[in-house]
Amino acid sequence: MRITSCGMTDVGMKRTNNEDAYLINDELNLFVVCDGMGGHVGGELASSIAVNTVEEVLSNIEADPAAELPDDPIEATREKIRYAIRLAGKRIYEKAVAEPEFKGMGTTALVLLIDSGNAFVAHVGDSRAYVIRDDLIEQLTEDHSLVNEKVRAGVLTVEEAKTHKLRNIITRSLGYQEDVDVDIQVRAIRRNDSFMLCSDGLSNLVETAEMGEAIRSASPQGAARDLIELACSRGGDDNITTVICRVEEVR
Repeated sequence: MRITSCGMTDVGMKRTNNEDAYLINDELNLFVVCDGMGGHVGGELASSIAVNTVEEVLSNIEADPAAELPDDPIEATREKIRYAIRLAGKRIYEKAVAEPEFKGMGTTALVLLIDSGNAFVAHVGDSRAYVIRDDLIEQLTEDHSLVNEKVRAGVLTVEEAKTHKLRNIITRSLGYQEDVDVDIQVRAIRRNDSFMLCSDGLSNLVETAEMGEAIRSASPQGAARDLIELACSRGGDDNITTVICRVEEVR
């Protein structure tokens, strides 16, 4: 399998520090975006712990040592990813309990692992994953946010949710409690599929169709640069992070 990828992050136009973090591990075909919260030090620390823990587990431990993995390889990979994210959340929570200055810190977590012809997408929070195939772009993740719950309940429209005063309140994250539920899905991949991961600093300011057009018309590096510049031109009111990868060859 051959994949080209690029990750970029920008502080944006209104923040003084960047609490986002991302990871590209080409050896594992592992891609991660985390959007930290909890203040200057806490947000940066939480997102850093999450990124490092996911890479550590999937590089080395690969599974909960106390768990009996399923025989099915797809289900086994699901469990490895779930364990990695939950362990990250536990480490963040324990750090905040042990050191009061970090109280309230947390982070979203968005993980893409491409393995054996499949894309495993796991997330907690409102960082988003998209797949671009041919002329279509599809959002793969469902925001764990208050406004998205209201949209699903029919209380808000999608357009109203974009500007709602509570749009930054998320209902699930790593660090606020010791354990967390992780949503995971699996998609078969094809040659020329592209995937994009991003924090809400990008998705709040750039339309889905604009993302698809940028990714179809440029390299991952060019698309990442263009999308971050577009978000900044529209106010850049949050940190902006994206990871884009393209499947060049499937073996």
